Order: sequence, then C-alpha cells, then structure tokens
Amino acid sequence: MSPSVAELLLQRLERTPPGPEGGLCSLEAAAALGAGARAAASQVIEAETRATTRWELSAEGEEVLRDGSPEVRLFRSVPSEGLPQSDAMKLPGAQVGFSKAMANKWLRLDKGAPGGPRIFRAVDAVQDVVQSSLRQVQEGNGSSLSERERTDLKRRKLLLEVTLKSYWIRKGSAFSTAVVRQETDLTPEMIATGSWRKLPFKAYNFSALGLPPTCGHLHPLLKVRSQLRQIFLEMGFTEMPTDNFVESSFWNFDALFQPQQHPARDQHDTFFLQDPAEAPELPANYMARVKKVHSQGGYGSQGYKYEWKVEEARKNLLRTHTTSASARALYHLARQGKFTPVKYFSIDRVFRNESLDATHLAEFHQVEGVVADRGLTLGHLMGTLQQFFTKLGISKLRFKPAYNPYTEPSMEVFSYHEGAGTLGSA
Repeated sequence: MSPSVAELLLQRLERTPPGPEGGLCSLEAAAALGAGARAAASQVIEAETRATTRWELSAEGEEVLRDGSPEVRLFRSVPSEGLPQSDAMKLPGAQVGFSKAMANKWLRLDKGAPGGPRIFRAVDAVQDVVQSSLRQVQEGNGSSLSERERTDLKRRKLLLEVTLKSYWIRKGSAFSTAVVRQETDLTPEMIATGSWRKLPFKAYNFSALGLPPTCGHLHPLLKVRSQLRQIFLEMGFTEMPTDNFVESSFWNFDALFQPQQHPARDQHDTFFLQDPAEAPELPANYMARVKKVHSQGGYGSQGYKYEWKVEEARKNLLRTHTTSASARALYHLARQGKFTPVKYFSIDRVFRNESLDATHLAEFHQVEGVVADRGLTLGHLMGTLQQFFTKLGISKLRFKPAYNPYTEPSMEVFSYHEGAGTLGSA
C-alpha cells in the first residue's frame, strides 16, 4: 500500500536538519494542509501559516513593458509640425496617453489652429518612467519602488499585488513518522476491555458549534393561502371570520335560497351532526323573511312554492362552503343603521361527503370574495377578477357566459399561464 500524504510529509520532515529555520514549506497544497492540520492537532508537528506579498504585472502592464506607456507612445507619434487632435485620439491608448502627457506638460494643445485643434510637442524628448518602473518589478526589484509609485501603477491597473500563502511545518513535541489515528468516541467496548487507557483521543473542542437544527416549513397550502390573503388585502378587502366549521342548515343553505329538497342537502353530499343535532337559536325575524321567499316568493322572485320547515333549517352540519360566512356578514351589514360599501373575503376549509381518491378529499379550501355597494355591474366583477388574477401572475383571461341556478348573471373564467403553458377555468 502506498504511503498517505501525511506519512510522506512526516518522512520528509524527519530528514530535515534541526534549527530555528528548519522545517518544510508547502505552497497552496490543499492535501498537505489537511494532513498538516491533523498532525498539528496531535502535537506531532508544529504548523505555522505564513503570508508574503509580491508584485506582478497585469496584462496591461506586460503591454506597457513591451511597447511603452500610452503617454510616451502618443508623444512619439506627434511629428514636429503637430498632429490634429481628432487623429491623435484614434491611436491606441490615446485617451489615457493624452491626459497623462498633458499633465506632464509634454504636449500642448492649440485650439485655434487652422483645420481644428492641433497637438504639438512641448519638450524635445521624454523618458518613459512607467516602463522603467515596470521593468524593475519584472526583474524582481519591485520593493525598490516607492509607495507612491506602486500606488500610481496599481491605480492604472498595470500592477497587481499578489498574496502568497505558505504552510511552515516543524517537528512537534510528540513527533513520529507513524500516523496514529486519534479516537473521537469512547465506545462501550473500550470501557469493557480497558483499551481506552492506551488509545490517543482527540481533544474535545468545547467552543465548536453544533449542527443547526432542522427548521420547520410552511405547508404548500398555507403558502398559497398566505399569498392569496395578501392579494385580497392589497385590493382593499377585509377578511371575514370563518372559525365556525359547524354551521346550521339555515345559514349554509336556506339563507342562500337553496330549497330544502335540493339533492346537495342529502346525506350523500353533506356531513350532518348527531350531537348537537340542531342549532339552539336562529334570528327569528330574518328566518321569517327567508321562509316567505322560499314558500311564496318576493323581491322579484316567485319562490319555490313548497312548505318550508324550520326543523330542516335547524340541522347542524359541517359547512359545505364558506358562503355561509358571507351570508352572516351580509346579514350583520344589513342590520347597521347606515349602509356603507364593503369588500369581504375568506379563505378556509369546507367539507363534503366525497368518495376519497387521488384527487378528492373530504375537506378542501375555498377562496371567496363578496363586494356590497350600489350601482355595481358585471363589469365591476370582471375588473376585480382581472386584477386578482394579474396579481397571481396570470394576465390572459377570457370570460364566458354560463348558467348557474343561484346567481344571475353567471359566467366562467378561463385563464392561460405563460410559464406553465396551461389553461385553467374558474
């Protein structure tokens, strides 16, 4: 079996002569760093991290070293009779070169020259100090430059400051070429056999942080519910109280003018309660008006022409929709002395006696909104739905007339989602 990185490191260190500077230096070797760190923890070696700084030429600096600085190149490109400024600015590095040459007073600009501004030499000869400084860096004499010179070259992106990290290793108090694995756990077998007395154990770090505990997450339905709730609140709606899962048939069906012989009120579709089986009290005056509309009609309706029974209205059930909460909210609104326009919404669970399968449960969530005001039209409803779906990220909607026995007029909403590329209806 070939020796490990740690064993090779220790064998090389054993051959190193002792002394204050004795040791090994590894440059940016990840494997050696890991092996050295494990050995240092067991005092087999002493490890020290050192960092040194050196200067290197950037790609632009290499170009300046080869061809000269932009200011010197521009100076040499200007003939004795001068050069139009427009032509000079077309030369490589002319923008920087012109600025530096003007600052050094190597060139002068005659703005009133015939044919436009013209550049002339202001001195006979110049020395490329920048190129000379870069040559010193290239030859390893960068430390001879002044701090100001290095800062100027660095600002011009001609010079790079490179930090070189090294890992300096010496023999420790427990030095050995054999790699001994330190134990991290005290097992029952060690205690029973007494082998723990001869085994080396890794020192316990009382300052080490433990593993972060696994945090809980919101259920996807709760996430969607929070997003929908925020949209309603942004649109100025007020949330209705929907904390009564148990509802009377009066508020769940009768107040919504669903006849008592309707199939939806059968036990095959609705969960009726046995205890308590009936609601203790209902609003008498309102119940009388609801009974009259069911039996005789009113408010433009001819009614259902049947004998409405209060016993049927008192039956308790698990609400089949949150519209019962809307009926209660509108009832309390009507009892106010002065009518005020309102916008209500609710998002909560409802219950149906469904056959359970992959797509159906006995309970699900219903989203509902109701607006009460004078002068409302179907266009107001369509605009509200358009704004709601747009905030959901669905802007392509189509409205189709439809029949619903409890609302007039009625319609269906068809939407197209760009990201999912699917159609949906509501």
